[in-house]
Amino acid sequence: MGLRPRDIASRMAARRQRSDGYVRDTFTLPREEARARARDYLTRYPKAGYMSAVESWRELPDGAIEFTMRRLPSAD
Repeated sequence: MGLRPRDIASRMAARRQRSDGYVRDTFTLPREEARARARDYLTRYPKAGYMSAVESWRELPDGAIEFTMRRLPSAD
């Protein structure tokens, strides 16, 4: 049985509403600026304290990089 567009949209919306406790920030920048922003993010929120990571990334047709950084809201 095929999925209706409404079913697909509902599944995609549910994926966006994660309740895993992480804070996510999404950026779209030219390649070099994206690298600098990711470095700055990981410096500001170190992996050891905030469990920071690049969650996903992709290259857009214009060469820009869209990426999502993930971290815990506070370090313990």
